[in-house]
Amino acid sequence: MKFVGVSGTLSGYKVLKVVHEVLKAAKKIDPSIETEIIDLKEFDVEFATGVPLSYYNEDTQNIVHKILDADVLLFGMPVYQASLPGALKNVFDLLPIKAFKGKVAGFISTGGSERHFMVAEYNLVPILHYFEAITPTKHIFVHNDKFDEDSDLIDQGIYRRIEQLAEEMVDLQKKLSSHP
Repeated sequence: MKFVGVSGTLSGYKVLKVVHEVLKAAKKIDPSIETEIIDLKEFDVEFATGVPLSYYNEDTQNIVHKILDADVLLFGMPVYQASLPGALKNVFDLLPIKAFKGKVAGFISTGGSERHFMVAEYNLVPILHYFEAITPTKHIFVHNDKFDEDSDLIDQGIYRRIEQLAEEMVDLQKKLSSHP
C-alpha cells in the first residue's frame, strides 16, 4: 500500500508536520505501508492551463504521477481567508477526472481561527468526491496555538486524533483492496 501525503502550501511548516505525523502513525499501524510526502514548497509546479500533462515541466508531471500512483492520499492545507490555498487547488486542477477512484483520500487543516475548523470539509470533501475518492469520517483541524515557535505540535490530544485518522484511512483502503 502506498500512502502519499501532500503538504498543500507554499509557506510555513505546520501543515507539513501534521501530514508527517499522520504518515508516521499509518506506518506504525502497518510497517509494510510505503509512505511519501509531497511538500509543494519543494517543487516548481506550473499553473494548470488545460493542456495535456506532457506539456508541463518535470516537477508538475512528477507530482501528478505520484498522486495518481498512490493508494491512499492525505491532503494537508492551511486555511487562508476561509478557503484552501491556491497551490493546492492548482494541483487538483492538473488531475484527471476519477483520479481517486477506488482510493481513500483524507485531509488535515490548520488555521489561526477556530471559525476555520469546517473550511477544509466544506472545500475539500466536494473536490475529493468529484475525483471519486472514498473519504474517511474523521479529519483534523489544528489551531495555530497548538504549535510551538518551531511548528512542533504541543497538544498531545492531537496525536490521538492523528492515530484515529490514520487507522480509519488504512482500514478503509484495506477493505477496498480486498474487494475486486
